[in-house]
Amino acid sequence: MQVSLEVVSGVERRLTIVVPSQEFEDRVVGKLLDLKGSVRLPGFRPGKVPLKEVRRRFGSAVRADAADEAMRASYEEAVAQESLVPVSVPRLEAVQLEPGADLEFTASFEVLPEVELADLAAVEVQRPQAEITDADVDSMLESLREQQRTWHAVERVATEGDRVQVDFEGRLDGEAFDGGSGKDAQLVLGAGQLGEDFDKALTGLEAGAATSFDAAFADDHPNEALRGRTVRFEATVKLVEEPRLPDLDEAFFESMGVKEGGLPAFREEVTGNMQREMEDRIQHLVVTQVMDELHRLHSVQLPPALVDRQIQARKEAMLSQIAPSGRRRLDPSSLPDELFRDQVEKEVAVGLVTRQIRKAHALELDGQAVRAEVERIAASYAEPEAVARSIYQDESYLDRIEERVAERQLVAFVLEQAKASVLKSTYQEIVAGQALPLKEESPAAPAGGRDGGAGAADGTTVGTPGTAA
Repeated sequence: MQVSLEVVSGVERRLTIVVPSQEFEDRVVGKLLDLKGSVRLPGFRPGKVPLKEVRRRFGSAVRADAADEAMRASYEEAVAQESLVPVSVPRLEAVQLEPGADLEFTASFEVLPEVELADLAAVEVQRPQAEITDADVDSMLESLREQQRTWHAVERVATEGDRVQVDFEGRLDGEAFDGGSGKDAQLVLGAGQLGEDFDKALTGLEAGAATSFDAAFADDHPNEALRGRTVRFEATVKLVEEPRLPDLDEAFFESMGVKEGGLPAFREEVTGNMQREMEDRIQHLVVTQVMDELHRLHSVQLPPALVDRQIQARKEAMLSQIAPSGRRRLDPSSLPDELFRDQVEKEVAVGLVTRQIRKAHALELDGQAVRAEVERIAASYAEPEAVARSIYQDESYLDRIEERVAERQLVAFVLEQAKASVLKSTYQEIVAGQALPLKEESPAAPAGGRDGGAGAADGTTVGTPGTAA
């Protein structure tokens, strides 16, 4: 087999491959003999059809099938011979397919580009640093109590922070509209679940009281008919409840997994969890900066096939997350590629750069670091040994941990060369993602927050008026 390689562009390659005629003809004859043993033709006993007759009737089809088979096999061999890493399906085109002549064909495909590494000393990173204070721990304890709050009916007027159960109906220009009414809706006053006008109107009312009020809808309301409009609502309060927080006692501590040691032990446990959370957030901020800097410093020619494949994977992942249970998912083609392209192109480029760094500096996965990460994760649970065993038995979870450790190793290597500085901050700023100066958001970043919108704070979704005011 003869192979010649042509560089079409930075990521495009074309192989011209010549398979000797004897090798190819032997493959054709082999397929004809296989067919001879199974073909049934009128006037011939099974398996006794002459080879000449089989060739006359089926030779062209068999030859085309043998050519396809030979081209694919020879392509795989040629790719290995030339030490190429294709990232696209090859386009195979026959050049010479005549009997008695060598089989000649071309294979066109895309490969990973060569990445010229920049000087990593040009990478600039700020590492946030903070101490967890007693006030931070106190605030966390209050948050934990808030999560365990219970609601109790009271016979008084509703005040901010209370939860009311209410029936309401809205009318626009005197007419009811879709989504403008609710039955037994639960609203926490002051939370803005249905807007400030709703909260103001219901504050000061007791169970059984009715009221009428106007609520203004925002100019960017999703219902075009309601944008900038004012709606008249009738509402009846059916129940007023006040929140009660659990005491910081042994029962509360035990419900949180701390069975001994009282408040000091519980504070220590909470502080440890806060420390791990903060360290994870700091690591995330540092990793993000390193990847952004690697993207800034390198110009990488991206293989279109690799980008397109990642875009399709991103579509599939999004549709898998948003498809209602038991419902057929949307066709991925219904989502425009451009919605994902900028972010995917950045990720692919950074992935190619980090791949080249690992290759150039022989960075291998540290097994001891993987074990330490598993133990760190397990330590936050009540039975760490059992959790660690389950992690090692879950291949997909362990793979994600190994990827995280490999990423940290690479980041640590880059930081050894980079210009890294410490940025004094606070626990609250770090966990809220506000420890670093704001940068211009990526054009591919999703709008509307992580969840893309949510219902009421207590899980209640009331309908269209949820975006009032």
